[in-house]
Amino acid sequence: TICPPIIWLVIRPFTKCFGMSVEVEQKFLFDSDTLKAIEDIGDCVGQKRFHDQYFDTPDFQLTLRDVWLRRRKRSWELKCPIDPVKGSAEPGREQSLCTRYKEITSLPEIYQRVKEVIKDAREDCDADVPPSDEDDSWLSKLKLCCFAEFATTRRSFTLKGEDGVKIDLDQADFGYHVGEIEVLVPEGGDIQSAQEKIRHTAQRLGLNQERRVEGKMTAYLKRYRPEQYAILLSAHVL
Repeated sequence: TICPPIIWLVIRPFTKCFGMSVEVEQKFLFDSDTLKAIEDIGDCVGQKRFHDQYFDTPDFQLTLRDVWLRRRKRSWELKCPIDPVKGSAEPGREQSLCTRYKEITSLPEIYQRVKEVIKDAREDCDADVPPSDEDDSWLSKLKLCCFAEFATTRRSFTLKGEDGVKIDLDQADFGYHVGEIEVLVPEGGDIQSAQEKIRHTAQRLGLNQERRVEGKMTAYLKRYRPEQYAILLSAHVL
């Protein structure tokens, strides 16, 4: 018996070249029937494979603050929680399932933000020259080490008749599969309209909302880093 797909909603702002945009995202578990439904109403726009590494201090100072430092294809990204987005959703159950992150991709800015979070960052780091993509010495200076590493194969689809809606199907190399319905909204744009597009798409795919779906990182921590998973769960980060 195949379990029905389960979905949850994420609102994740990230920095673009011309200001901030909001990515409204709904996760779901998928199977062969879901894939067929997606192929019936969408067009595959490509497939790619990428390798991610996540870094934190041994005592989890970043992730306990819900701050996630990632390197993907030698490019760095820092996800930091931000204040709730006004008008992001109606109050109640959906609101409780929303998370919001600012994505920082400038390595000098990432370095400064990480130093602000880490309590025992060496004072002499303040005088350091900002790191470059070719120099990883700042990781050891801040006592950062890789706690998660995995590769993902992603297939992306656009939908016929749903402008601005994208679906990604991710297959992590540790055996976890998860899908995402995404709509990108300009800063200050109509997030409720984006959510309606996502709801409509979920209905077209035959998905049902029951409970929160784990992302790849949560599934990885539960399986391979149970101590860190338990600490973050008790701190209400996960």
